[in-house]
Amino acid sequence: MTEKNKPPYANALLGLLAETSIHAGAGGSVGAIDLPIQREAHTDWPCVFGSAVKGALRTLAEDRMCTEETGPNGRSTKRCTDEFYAVFGPDTGHASDHAGALLVGDARLVLLPVRSLTTHFKWVTCPALLDRLRRDTERLGVEGFSDLRASQPRGTNDDLSPAWSASAEEDIYLEEYRFEAKLLPGKDKIVPALSQLSDRDEFKEALERQLVVVGDDVFRDLCRHATPVNTHIRLDSESKTTIKGALWYEETLPSETLLYVAISAGAARRRIKDKDGEDVGPMQLGANEVLSELTKLFSSRAYLQLGGNETVGMGWCGVTPLAAASKGGD
Repeated sequence: MTEKNKPPYANALLGLLAETSIHAGAGGSVGAIDLPIQREAHTDWPCVFGSAVKGALRTLAEDRMCTEETGPNGRSTKRCTDEFYAVFGPDTGHASDHAGALLVGDARLVLLPVRSLTTHFKWVTCPALLDRLRRDTERLGVEGFSDLRASQPRGTNDDLSPAWSASAEEDIYLEEYRFEAKLLPGKDKIVPALSQLSDRDEFKEALERQLVVVGDDVFRDLCRHATPVNTHIRLDSESKTTIKGALWYEETLPSETLLYVAISAGAARRRIKDKDGEDVGPMQLGANEVLSELTKLFSSRAYLQLGGNETVGMGWCGVTPLAAASKGGD
C-alpha cells in the first residue's frame, strides 16, 4: 500500500474493569461532597477525562521504556527510548518540539455496579450508553458491537418503572427502588458484545445473571445517588482526636465498574538526532507501530492505575485491548 493510501490512524478500544474503587477527582465542589469524581457535564455520568487516562498510560510506559542513569555528579537522569517520546510526546521542557502520536479519549462508562436486595449487586446500564458504545466502535472500526443497535429496549418518559434483566426475575431492587422485571430482548447479542470488554474468567456468565438495563432518566439518577461516598479524617498522633478541619467526604467509582477508552494512533512526528544533536530526519514509525507500542504495555501485565490514592490501593483496572479490523497500513 502506498503512503498516500495508508489509513491516517490505527484505532483500538481499551476495556477497563475496575478491580478496586477509583477516585478520579474533579478538583473541587460547591456541594456536600468535598472531593467528587469526574463527570460529564451534560449527563452527570461518571467518567475519567482523557488527560488523566493518557497520564496513567504514560506513567505505565515510563516503567517499561525508561531507565534511571546516574551521572558523574551523582544526579539521577531519566533516559527513555525514542519510541516512548514518539508515542507520548516529549517532556514538559521540550513540549514545543513535537506532539505525541497517541490520541486518548475519555474513559466512558458502560456498566455501573449498583447494590441490590435480591443479589450482591447488579451491573446497570441504559439505552443511551449502549447507543454511544455502538457509535464509538463504528467510528473506530472495532467489530462485534453492531448488534447493540436493534436490540435495546426503550422506555418512555412517563413509564420508567420497568427494568430489563438478562435473567428471569419477578422484581428488581436497585438501592431503595423497586422495578418491574422484564426479560431483556436481544440479550443473546447484548451480553456477548459487552463481554468482549473484559477477559476476566466467567465475566460473560456473570453478565447473564447480573445485567440490568433501565431507562435513561432512571440511570442518570442512579449515577447521581448510587456512587459510594466515604468519610475521611486525619487524627492527631498524640491525642488520637480529629484535627480541626481535617474531615472530608470523598466520592468514588465502585469496584466492578466497566468503562472503555477510545484510542487512535497516528504516525510519529518525532525527528531523530545524532549524538552531536544534528537532525538526521523524521522517525520512521507508522500508525500501526505506534499503536503496537501501546498495546505491548499490557502483554505481560494487563493492569492500569487510574486516578488518585494509589498508595491505598485505589484505581486499579484490568485492561482488555480490542484492535480495530485491519484495513492495511504500515
